Amino acid sequence: MDPAAEQEGLLLALLRRAADTQFGRDHRFAAIRSVAAFQRAVPLRRYEALHDAYLAAELPVLENVLWPGRTPYLALSSGTTAGRTKRIPVTREMLRANRDATLDLMAWHVAANPAARPLAGMSFMLGGSTALDTVAPGVRQGDLSGIAAHEVPALLRPWTWPPEDLALMPDWDAKLDALARRTPVDDITTLSGTPSWLLVLLERLAARAGTPPLPTLELLIHGGVAWAPYRDRIARYLPPGCSTREVYAASEGFIAIADRGDGEGMRLSLDHGCFFEFVPVAELDSDNPTRHWVATIETGIDYAVVVSSCAGLFGYLIGDTVRFIDRSPPRLLVTGRTSWTLSAFGEHLSGEEIETGLRDAADSAGIAVAEYAVGPEFIGSAGRHRWFVEPVGAAPAGTARRMAAALDAALRATNDDYAAHRDGAQLAPPQVVVVSEGAFAAWMRAEGKIGGQHKVPRVIADPDRFAAMAAALGADRA
Repeated sequence: MDPAAEQEGLLLALLRRAADTQFGRDHRFAAIRSVAAFQRAVPLRRYEALHDAYLAAELPVLENVLWPGRTPYLALSSGTTAGRTKRIPVTREMLRANRDATLDLMAWHVAANPAARPLAGMSFMLGGSTALDTVAPGVRQGDLSGIAAHEVPALLRPWTWPPEDLALMPDWDAKLDALARRTPVDDITTLSGTPSWLLVLLERLAARAGTPPLPTLELLIHGGVAWAPYRDRIARYLPPGCSTREVYAASEGFIAIADRGDGEGMRLSLDHGCFFEFVPVAELDSDNPTRHWVATIETGIDYAVVVSSCAGLFGYLIGDTVRFIDRSPPRLLVTGRTSWTLSAFGEHLSGEEIETGLRDAADSAGIAVAEYAVGPEFIGSAGRHRWFVEPVGAAPAGTARRMAAALDAALRATNDDYAAHRDGAQLAPPQVVVVSEGAFAAWMRAEGKIGGQHKVPRVIADPDRFAAMAAALGADRA
């Protein structure tokens, strides 16, 4: 109930625990007695800097490097801009913290729905393959959902779905088909996953069992991508009275939970293994950015999220951006990724502006967007933004042209830098390429990133990867 006291106490406990690790000795954790002292001693780091300084020479065995003892799991997480796979440490302390946060989620659900019985049936977690690779003695790596599934206590396995033979299936399409055939549709009370894949699953279940395909479902838990584009499309498959609740769970920790309804923000998880800092997005590239924490945050400002955790990450930029709508208790909205900032020409478009502009353009063209990606394309000394859009169903003739004009107008209205560059000679009008249904799934499959927690990258700043995507979508000559 006292966010600042809780977070400072948690940070100091983390520092005491990690004081004798390589990272703790290098940063003199034993001498730190306050948040301010911690911020002076520990610089901000992205994954690349952490990898080069502490992980590269040690992986896959992290023994007293970031956290005491041997780190038992490495969660594989793909970068969205350049596609580099990250290996994020997951300790047993972090697994316990994540379980505690899940209990918080259930507590908020039952508090809002006193008659709820979410544990009366089975819990269905739609994740990637739960197969984990043993990469060293006592060290396994794989998808975070696979790590979570592996840690489900034996006592609870009869109440979880899918069973091991389905969970281990590596072929995502075959797995979805098998789940559609074998899921005990009358026994599932809780369903969780990424909205894009939940929609595919529910469509296949409905083809077999009718609508609603899970008649006893009372709680759908979603996270990982924006909910708004999927809300109405998923709602048609939910039984009356089914609640939806958003979570903000990353490989680095369980960050926030929707304690109220969808769209009202998520409550920061203050006591589950993570100390949080928040850097104004506008200061990210400065030499000395301001490092806020729960005692100093303000509402209405876009912050980059920094985490220090019981997995041994300290001062770590996870790549997400948030905006607070309440300070006590801290309640936030996820506004995008730091890598979603599109500024190849100085236009400084945020992830939220990109999402909102596309949604407005789709509405004006009378379509719903299933997937999309955008990147810069250079044309001599100038350039443009090139948008690849996969609609739901067939798009009317002229959709690309109408969307391009609407996007341009929407971004001009919301971003002065974009408008200034468009009025100059550097930034040409945007181009929209409408691709066929399933095109993005085919590209992700070719990249080996289909299903589970894999998500289509929204902004691709790397020119080579962007060109490769365009070619794979059949749009390289569009």
